Amino acid sequence: MGEVIQMHFTTVDYVIFVLLLVASAGIGLFYAFSGGRQRTTQEFLMADRSMSCLPVSLSLLATFQSAVAILGAPSEVYTFGTEYWFLGCSYLLGLLIPAHVFIPVFYRLRVSSAYEYLELRFNKTVRICGTVTFIFQMVIYMGVVLYAPALALNAVTGFNLWGAVLAMGLVCTLYTALGGLKAVIWTDVFQTVVMFAGQLAVIVVGASQAGGIAEVWKKATNGSRISGLDLNPDPLERHTFWTLAVGGIFLMLALYGVNQAQVQRYLSSRTEKEAVMSCYVVFPCQQIVLCLGCMMGLVMFARYGEDSPLDKGYVKTNDQMVLYFVMDVFRGLPGLPGLFVACLFSGALSTISSAFNSLATVTMEDLIKPHFPNMTETRATLLSKGLALVYGLVCLAMAYIASIMGSVLQAAFSIFGMVGGPLLGLFCLGMFFPWANPIGAVVGLVAGLAMAFWIGIGSFVMRMSGSTPVPPLNTTALPPFDNMTTTVMTTLLSATTAKPRPTGVEALYSLSYMWYSAHNSATVVVVGLIVSFLTGPMKEKELTPGTVFPVLGTLLFFLPERYREKLCCVTPLAQKPKEISSQPYQMAKKDSNGAAYCKEDTVTEDKEAESDKAQTEDEDMETRTAQPSCQLTAHTVQETAL
Repeated sequence: MGEVIQMHFTTVDYVIFVLLLVASAGIGLFYAFSGGRQRTTQEFLMADRSMSCLPVSLSLLATFQSAVAILGAPSEVYTFGTEYWFLGCSYLLGLLIPAHVFIPVFYRLRVSSAYEYLELRFNKTVRICGTVTFIFQMVIYMGVVLYAPALALNAVTGFNLWGAVLAMGLVCTLYTALGGLKAVIWTDVFQTVVMFAGQLAVIVVGASQAGGIAEVWKKATNGSRISGLDLNPDPLERHTFWTLAVGGIFLMLALYGVNQAQVQRYLSSRTEKEAVMSCYVVFPCQQIVLCLGCMMGLVMFARYGEDSPLDKGYVKTNDQMVLYFVMDVFRGLPGLPGLFVACLFSGALSTISSAFNSLATVTMEDLIKPHFPNMTETRATLLSKGLALVYGLVCLAMAYIASIMGSVLQAAFSIFGMVGGPLLGLFCLGMFFPWANPIGAVVGLVAGLAMAFWIGIGSFVMRMSGSTPVPPLNTTALPPFDNMTTTVMTTLLSATTAKPRPTGVEALYSLSYMWYSAHNSATVVVVGLIVSFLTGPMKEKELTPGTVFPVLGTLLFFLPERYREKLCCVTPLAQKPKEISSQPYQMAKKDSNGAAYCKEDTVTEDKEAESDKAQTEDEDMETRTAQPSCQLTAHTVQETAL
């Protein structure tokens, strides 16, 4: 190859790209003018709790698979080899734990926002701290996720940068604000199919041009890109089996366990069983997505070898390399570049729409409704739609800020990642340790965030000052692995060549990014427990029923009953209404947030009662078990009679 060739879209490519945007907007408009027409907050924010397993699972997957991951994973494998593939080992526990621990707790409490749980478990202060942290995290992230793929596209193809940003931002805002969660989930399903098709097309065409899959594998093996099992336990090593398979579990928990964007999808399921099943269905889908990303990296290596477009100066950063490769492979095949760009932008759209919807939900449920308990349903729904619209415009503003910040994009990714671990720690503190109190929760969260920012900023400064060797990966590249709660700080914590092992604070700054979530969540739990014991641990009678998962009771089965009672280890997770009086639960909810909850739960129960008539006896019992009662004792008597 000689000088840099600017590649351009054909008319067919533009048509395919526009069709993606039109189809996404069409799905949103369909749900805005059909069914209940998004007239209630239940329908707009929770899809009327009527979604089945398959669309929910594909939506969970689409939220996880953002544009940054589509651009990043292949270039990671091209540069460093297939070690990254071992991340798939973390998916099993990373999905089993949410399926059997977090989903039952959230679903049976009938919360609308994950942070509503924090108020039931602790108090209103903890809930607001969690909500504000989440909003800060998502707002910073949205602009970057919108701007990054548009920038890469502009650099390689000359595609108008702000045209792409505005098209994505406005279409996304339109269907999220009009169609609610149903539109977001069904567009995610459509976008997932487009993502699979785009990646598969690149692999098939690229492999055939390289001489077939066997030839691709042979070239990758000869080029030392097929990694073996690295069992080095050193947490400072960027990628080993342990950092990916064990550290990755905490990344997955932060995303699939407690992130509002994902929790909202679980809660939109018809039954708890379908919510759990959606987690199981995501597992094989994720493995396929990981395989596609890694195979694309190997096909890239088979085409370019060690002589990468980045080294030749054809592109400036690693994330642009994937798009350059796609345009190079599809040269002379009109329509296919457009398909891959549609795939790339599908990843961005699914991530951003999930962010809009989850932000509208937490703002409505956690910051507005508690102060206006008597707000009418019509006004609440209108306000929710307005919030989704406002966050859409904020996203476009953040994309503009990202464009003028330049290299500080790295810092934005880092800030996003630093928040996921502490939030996971806060939920674990409440769910697994019954004696943790509200003071411990707030101090623990602050300590976790302080630790996260200290390590993140410290490692960034150390990298910029040149105290550590610059990694082989271009330092302005986007992270190879990305999800909605933890960013991969590859640019800050990259693989390093042979050098003396860091000691003291430098060792902390050199910690592999894959351990960030585990380290920061552990900080929250340890500090939270110490502060709780010093300020007076909570007693069992002070706990709201159903807010603690009884893992300690199972682990400490050998202790006498009276000791387990002192440790609050005897409370079962889901108590049926007939097993507890409704009065204590009503008081617990009133202490937390008063009548607003009771009113909403009553509406929910009326809807549940109507739908239960059409379900089997087993589902009926399961749904009723899942519902915390907000009625008086008469309701309990009625349940007992059943």
